[in-house]
Amino acid sequence: MSQKNRGFFSRMLAVIDAMRRWIVNLLFLFFFGFMLFSLYNAFRIDVPGGGALVLMPEGNVVEEYTAVDALTQLSADGQPQETLLQDLIDAVDYAREDSSIKVMLLLLDDLQHIGMAKGLELGEALQRFRESGKEIVAMSGSYDQDSYLLAANADRVLVHNMGGVSIEGFSVVRNYLRDALEKLKVTMHVFKVGSYKSAVEPLLRNDMSEEAREANRGWLEPLWDLYRDRIVAARNITVNDFDYYVNNIDRVLAGSGGDAAQAALDYGLVDGIVSRPTLSNMMAEQVGWDEDGYFNQVYYRNYLRFKRAVNLPNNDAGVGVIIASGNIVDGDQPPGTIGGDSLARLVRQARLDNKLKALVLRVDSGGGSAFASEVIRAELEALQQAGKPLVVSMSSMAASGGYWIAAGADEIWASPATLTGSIGIFGAFPTAERLLEDLGVHTDGIGTTAVAGKLRVDRPLDPIVARAIQRGIEHGYQRFINVVAEGRGKLPEQVKPIAEGRVWSGMDAHELGLVDRLGGLDGAIASAAQLAGLSDDSHRVLRLPRSPEEELLRWIMEAGVVSSQWLPASVSTLLQQWLPSVKALPVLNDPRGVYAQCLLCAAP
Repeated sequence: MSQKNRGFFSRMLAVIDAMRRWIVNLLFLFFFGFMLFSLYNAFRIDVPGGGALVLMPEGNVVEEYTAVDALTQLSADGQPQETLLQDLIDAVDYAREDSSIKVMLLLLDDLQHIGMAKGLELGEALQRFRESGKEIVAMSGSYDQDSYLLAANADRVLVHNMGGVSIEGFSVVRNYLRDALEKLKVTMHVFKVGSYKSAVEPLLRNDMSEEAREANRGWLEPLWDLYRDRIVAARNITVNDFDYYVNNIDRVLAGSGGDAAQAALDYGLVDGIVSRPTLSNMMAEQVGWDEDGYFNQVYYRNYLRFKRAVNLPNNDAGVGVIIASGNIVDGDQPPGTIGGDSLARLVRQARLDNKLKALVLRVDSGGGSAFASEVIRAELEALQQAGKPLVVSMSSMAASGGYWIAAGADEIWASPATLTGSIGIFGAFPTAERLLEDLGVHTDGIGTTAVAGKLRVDRPLDPIVARAIQRGIEHGYQRFINVVAEGRGKLPEQVKPIAEGRVWSGMDAHELGLVDRLGGLDGAIASAAQLAGLSDDSHRVLRLPRSPEEELLRWIMEAGVVSSQWLPASVSTLLQQWLPSVKALPVLNDPRGVYAQCLLCAAP
């Protein structure tokens, strides 16, 4: 290569290198500026004296953000897809003692789901706010069952003139696949123990069994009675009027000329029908207007960020709180899923932390891997053997594997609406040899033993293998029974009648001795402090660290700087359709294919 060519390429490389450094420096300056802007916004919170706290739950109310939640928020038209229950409770409790907050506006348009157990716990915080002498005004374009349970805690319940109140009751409705599997010529081999372990019924039947009807009715009806009693008492209406409104909604609407908002007003479910401008004027009459033409207000996320900035967590607190939320899965798992190894490691950290004298495990899970459940249970037992009390606080559900990890606690607390129990395990294995034969696919071969090559989806399940799997399921069930018996101070014979996979409400579980006390997380924390002999119940939440990417994305989303409104509509729509399906995919990775999981436990 000539000197001239070498000089040309050297200059080109120098230009490219300069451009690279220039771009990197620009990105760094942008990122640094963004951080300063976010920090500025975090502390630049104006809390107007005598103003309103706007409490607006968005998406699903959860115990812990799922790992993909920050990305999922990009599909939410600018609205978060998840809201932490504790964030809502903390904001309410801070505002209750804050003289700058005069009234609360509870906006429920963006709430997708909270569930009855979490709704009752947030409702207790709302009642504490009212007892302090401050008013709560609830408003929604239209109320569903979840949002109305929260709204009923308000002094005034308002609805938009185009809205209404939709209450339908609780139900368990499933698709049954026996005929479909038969047409597809897929054979499901199911292994279970317990008359009520109906999780696999859809694979074997075309309808709900009588045992499943009995078991489901056993928790659905008490929870519906609890829901109805709360609404009737809060709204000062009669049971007959409430039942008529729900069960004869066609006649109710006929009586109001099809006006759902007027029907809700006629039956005492709401106090007024208002438009949004009217609502703003009503709020301004109490708190005045700001310079931008809005009533004096502070959004709860901004308010909470400000209050937590000036009320730093107590790192010397004696009680630790660990959140166990999601399916129980073997190995290390991200937040929003309970990893057997990752949660056990977090419990081990609590055991080795000399500052912590007690642990509260907050469980919100329908179970999962039996192996992972046992890994977690053993680590919790080691914590107790180290002299640290363990208290379990059950959220919406702590069933099957969720109860497996809870059973050995020194105390178990649950909401009356918690779904728990489901003491049973199952396994399932499909084979498609008939389908393949119809397609002209045949399977043959040899093995060195009676079972070699027999556990395949393209061959009939060998009887030896089937009997072995069933024996393993039975052994796992007996292990589950023994875990409950030892933890609850009962004999195995006393546990078996209340096991067999049956689901119980928190109220019934309390009467049966599966739960010690009814109450929320605050009560469980106070009890743990008392068991440890601590003078106060200060606590700190223990979490596994997020990856740098997750932490950054979460921080960006919570700062409110990035939203789906920055994305093309086609991209946002695709995310809305795709991400929920991905999140819903169950992770089944138990080493032996044995699961303690309540597939029916969708919190009402």
